[in-house]
Amino acid sequence: MPTFKALLVTQEDGKAKAKFQQIDLTALPLGEVLIRVHYSSLNYKDGLAVTGRPGVTRKFPMVPGVDLAGVVEESASPKWKAGDNVVATGGGLSETVWGGYAELARLNSDVLVRLPDSFTLSQAMAIGTAGFTAMQCVIALERHGVEPTSGDVVVTGAAGGVGSIAVAILAKLGYRVVASTGRAELGDYLRSLGAAEILDRAVLSAASHRPMETERWAGAVDTVGADTLAGVIRTLKSRGSVAACGVAGGMALNTTVFPFILRGVNLLGINSVVVTPEERREVWERLSRDLPLSLLDQMTTEEPLERIVELGEHILKGAIRGRTVIRVAP
Repeated sequence: MPTFKALLVTQEDGKAKAKFQQIDLTALPLGEVLIRVHYSSLNYKDGLAVTGRPGVTRKFPMVPGVDLAGVVEESASPKWKAGDNVVATGGGLSETVWGGYAELARLNSDVLVRLPDSFTLSQAMAIGTAGFTAMQCVIALERHGVEPTSGDVVVTGAAGGVGSIAVAILAKLGYRVVASTGRAELGDYLRSLGAAEILDRAVLSAASHRPMETERWAGAVDTVGADTLAGVIRTLKSRGSVAACGVAGGMALNTTVFPFILRGVNLLGINSVVVTPEERREVWERLSRDLPLSLLDQMTTEEPLERIVELGEHILKGAIRGRTVIRVAP
């Protein structure tokens, strides 16, 4: 029986454990399309999954990896044929559907997107869920009237994957971007992506008894949550919007209704997992147009799948800069 290499997370006595294994092809879950995986990527959720932390994996055993890019080997769907280059992000991968940290994957056709001609498989994973989410945030801000002429846009957690790509996209579109980070040593890196100003994260996360403070931001992309998001909300301009997509700083949000009812600000929740096929295609089309590939390559490193557990610990500690592509194919 043919086998393939995969990182499999199992659960024993309530504890999750990840281990590389050779798995029979027949063990792959049901799906319309069989894919030879070439690359995956590293996201915060992947760090949780591969290190056995709770919050991501809802079904065991599980192959983690919320992203994958590869080539179709077999298809029972008329939408795809052998040889097609495809990308999958979100869609339940690593949660209820086996994901990208394996040499083979079997997925339903609606999760897949045809690889845009402008990207290689590796570049598609340099984008991955992080870049997909960043583009969703930008689109949401645009749809709520945030334009380059509206004023400064702040990106929190700017040195991470979502933050780095959001900075690059927003700057390319003409926005004046302020990059909020706790890693001052990465100021030059963030400026190279297009940030006009670097802001210490403590400015936004500082506790305040005031429900609103001086208006500053026309818009924001928040990857941190908790006190940082509360600080952003207090300092949004009238009719400003923040696209919230992360909880690296915590899940609790301590704020008041005053910014919403007195300034009319908008809190836009971004979900990169449950996405219609039409929206997936729109987001990838925008990425192919609005993300400078030279900056994407600059912020990306490539690592072998064998290092994924170690890298997962690094990303949870906030020690990863930009994007990490995981090389799956031998």
